[in-house]
Amino acid sequence: MSAGAKLVIFDVDGTLVDSQADILSAMGQAFMAAGRPVPDRSTILGIVGLSLETAMMRLVPDATAPECARMVDAYKNAYVEMRAKVGAAQSSPLYPGAQAILEQLHSQPDVLLGVATGKSRRGLDKLIEAHALERFFVTQQVADFHPSKPHPSMILEAMRETGVTAADTVMIGDTSFDMEMARAAGVGALGVSWGYHPVSHLTAAHRILTDFAALPAAVSDMWEISG
Repeated sequence: MSAGAKLVIFDVDGTLVDSQADILSAMGQAFMAAGRPVPDRSTILGIVGLSLETAMMRLVPDATAPECARMVDAYKNAYVEMRAKVGAAQSSPLYPGAQAILEQLHSQPDVLLGVATGKSRRGLDKLIEAHALERFFVTQQVADFHPSKPHPSMILEAMRETGVTAADTVMIGDTSFDMEMARAAGVGALGVSWGYHPVSHLTAAHRILTDFAALPAAVSDMWEISG
């Protein structure tokens, strides 16, 4: 148990990094390879945050299981190829202010940082390495080992690993799935306006942030309210 510790869990795509160009391109290639019409931008971004298999099933509900699996593989291959060409740091840049806020929160001895993402272990590792973020996150929850968001499994495991209570945990994310996951886990839910879901969809959020600079104060406010 981390007595007195606080836990801030970040979503990744659309919250810490802007990976939409690669997501849209890879999804387009997956659909074209399957001979299916490519969904529009808003439809594709609307499933960001879900585990890839769950996201694909939502996009192609009439697909057979083997076809869906082939599309998932095509997406993964396209994403890896694009990342290899330019590097993860360039293809998925950090949002302005993200690095500074991570540094600020990390410098507080009672604050622990984590991530809960629909990315795979491999994808998250590549991204963390590209941005030199290894020192920040003491708990990292990925799609390989959990049900898809908004199931609370990722947050519950992060709290178990760190020994932090729900009252001292806050989830930061840009999608309705993040906010619903946070509510299901009984933790604070802070939505961000710069990501992939419209703010109007973040109805489960306790509060919406419009820039990274407001995050530390908002997190502190959440802990004061819960305390």
